[in-house]
Amino acid sequence: MSERTTSLDPTTAHDDKALVKELNEVYAAMKVQLAQVIVGQTDVIEQMLIAIFCRGHALLEGVPGLAKTLLVSTLSKVLDLSFKRVQFTPDLMPADITGTDILEEDHATGKRSFRFVKGPLFANMILADEINRTPPKTQAALLEAMQEHQITVGDRTFELPEPFFVLATQNPIEQEGTFPLPEAQLDRFMFNVVVDYPNLAEEQQIIKNVTGTYKPKVEKLLDSASVQRLQEVVKRVPVADHVVEYAATLVRASRPKQPEAPDFVKEMCAWGAGPRAGIYLITAAKARAILQGRFHATTGDVAHCAYPVLRHRILTTFNAEAAGIKSDQIIKMLLDHFKPKADLDI
Repeated sequence: MSERTTSLDPTTAHDDKALVKELNEVYAAMKVQLAQVIVGQTDVIEQMLIAIFCRGHALLEGVPGLAKTLLVSTLSKVLDLSFKRVQFTPDLMPADITGTDILEEDHATGKRSFRFVKGPLFANMILADEINRTPPKTQAALLEAMQEHQITVGDRTFELPEPFFVLATQNPIEQEGTFPLPEAQLDRFMFNVVVDYPNLAEEQQIIKNVTGTYKPKVEKLLDSASVQRLQEVVKRVPVADHVVEYAATLVRASRPKQPEAPDFVKEMCAWGAGPRAGIYLITAAKARAILQGRFHATTGDVAHCAYPVLRHRILTTFNAEAAGIKSDQIIKMLLDHFKPKADLDI
């Protein structure tokens, strides 16, 4: 299988609609390439690509052994982006991820000087493995990189390469000795992606692939320049006023102190989603429309993206937690309560 890179240059396309059609074809090719390595997980793959094309970061939650690391590294190969993996541990310091100054001596002159050595954050795609195992000080350094796409060392600021994404993983089972992410940092993640167990057929295929002689070869389908151009196309996707209204309604209804919040929200939610959730809902809807081959976002796109956008932004009350009510259940109730008209759905 020969390697090919698709160049999505707007100058060669008649308009954005032609570019969207081309991306839809590339997306189909991406799924084929990723399927050689990753069995199943189609929703997870779609959500990660949506986050990337929206300049967003994603938090992946799943038990060990579900190929979260393999998925991210394979995706970086398909997109031809530089990739760095950082194992977050309790003794990890900010300089371990941002970089540090080292003292060097010129052997010819004997003169000593400091030289900055870049850390692993200087890559397009960062896998922050077990992000909640590192102390708040290091999490804060990562937060600056996520929000500003830059790091600060002493009195100097260094720009990070573009495009820049943080894809973090978190184990939902083992919480002993961890440092829960603060709400400010959780809100910086566009998506909270749940990676679930494979079904029976998928698990059988995984066992066959891993225990046999199967060696997949992944092709490069995009490059960093193409990804950045596609990010600009996402911004230009038109969104009707009723779609924006639907997204804003969902977000505002998740806040228990809002007058329009349903009774079940006032009873079971301690805190709702902020304005950034509405921004991400519309941006994600635009990107999903493009991946589906459409140049307009619908209320169906918004509803489809509601779970990964809202699940880490809705905090349940103590009574709801005691009753086993999770944020996903509240999101489902919100979607059922505020159903868009059928003719507006995808």
